[in-house]
Amino acid sequence: MLPVSLKTHLEEMFLFSVKETKALSGGDINEVYLLKTSYQDYVVKVNKVNVFPAMFKKEVNGLETLRKTHSIDIPEVLGFGDFEHYTYLVLAHKESGKESTQFWETFGRQMAALHQNSQEHFGFEEDNYYGSLWQCNKRENTASAFFIQQRLMPQFQLAGENGYEFAQLDTFYKKIEQLIPQEKPSLIHGDLWAGNYLINAQNQACLIDPAVSYAPREMDLAMMHLFGGFDDRLFQTYNEAFPLKEDWKARVKLWQLYYILGHVNLFGGNYYNSAKAIIKSYS
Repeated sequence: MLPVSLKTHLEEMFLFSVKETKALSGGDINEVYLLKTSYQDYVVKVNKVNVFPAMFKKEVNGLETLRKTHSIDIPEVLGFGDFEHYTYLVLAHKESGKESTQFWETFGRQMAALHQNSQEHFGFEEDNYYGSLWQCNKRENTASAFFIQQRLMPQFQLAGENGYEFAQLDTFYKKIEQLIPQEKPSLIHGDLWAGNYLINAQNQACLIDPAVSYAPREMDLAMMHLFGGFDDRLFQTYNEAFPLKEDWKARVKLWQLYYILGHVNLFGGNYYNSAKAIIKSYS
């Protein structure tokens, strides 16, 4: 339940009157509530202030970076802050639509448009979060350097601290360095599984919960393949709008290694075996 003191604070801060609150599902990291107000509906994400330092500030930066591209729908940010021992983020609530006949083709073109936003270097202006894990975004000049040094190495280091050992990583890095195509950095969502998009009232995709960076664009596509939930029409239309490098499908599992390692560090279990299998397949 949303604490009464926090509800009162939000009403005073954002000048609305909350008529009803409802807990929403899907909040693995944060508590999430729908706020029905006299003006419109909002979503508030809540956590303890010291659990994930600056998480909501970084999420807002990611959302606004995506929004500025005008490529795809992103929830409007009303504000964020701390109150007592809580930290919170308030977003405009998106009314639900339905999957239209051209939904996946439109989604594919929108992702292609998003990924055509670039900058000179790989990385981002700050480190942020992938789920509840710290994500490093230091500047790198090449796709391979970024993926190895800013994505894989920190996760392997954390895995070792958690008791999961991986052998001969230097040899593995040298081999995959030759497999990673050199493209311009693309602005990517960074954590695009099926739970991180919704269908808005215009029957189009809206992206939530980003882990943004300027990175190899195939990373988003690989994550979209990892747990399923995306129609092949999306990828076909994407490839028509922004053609992928040759043999991109052969690299899907390589990019997925980053996300699998994250799951190793969060959950362990079979994800450890999956990570080792991926490494072996590219060795």
